[in-house]
Amino acid sequence: MNIDFAKGNGLIPVIIQNNFTLQVLMLGYMNEAAFLKTQKEKRVTFYSRSKNRLWTKGEESGNFLEVKSIHLDCDEDTLLIKAVPQGPTCHKGTTSCFSEETSKGFLYKLEETINNRIDDNVETSYTNKLYKRGINKVAQKVGEEAVELVIEAKDNNEELFKNEAADLLYHFLILLKTKNLSLLDIEETLSSRNS
Repeated sequence: MNIDFAKGNGLIPVIIQNNFTLQVLMLGYMNEAAFLKTQKEKRVTFYSRSKNRLWTKGEESGNFLEVKSIHLDCDEDTLLIKAVPQGPTCHKGTTSCFSEETSKGFLYKLEETINNRIDDNVETSYTNKLYKRGINKVAQKVGEEAVELVIEAKDNNEELFKNEAADLLYHFLILLKTKNLSLLDIEETLSSRNS
């Protein structure tokens, strides 16, 4: 990656975007040392202009930004980093420094919660209990929810229909986890069909 640090007197702007929801989380600046540290540790480190030193986001709060990918713009003087936030990004406690809370990426957050309950083996979790019963039980549950959704589609109760649709999506996410797939995999498949 050939980054032009000289253009900005040694600093380049860095846009941080949520890897799953694509929500813009914050803007910071990096010098070459901050970039190399970020690349090595896979956690976003900025050059703090106010502290006049390298500053790893989350070093005090624990709300690190785990790097998933780094992209250089066409002028080679700005970075876009897609990251997974380990808590609120803004020091004010909000998801984004731009005070933009959105439900657009909620399915990805739900998927993360499902994965965590399974990966952390949360004994009291319905999700984990269903997952442990195996692929056949998970697939059967998705089938049941699909049938219930079809039944509600024929009636005129919008609230029941929305609840059944939510149940189907929830169980579908558990099925994806059981198959070692993700919502992103399905989104990419759908996107590849859009020609």
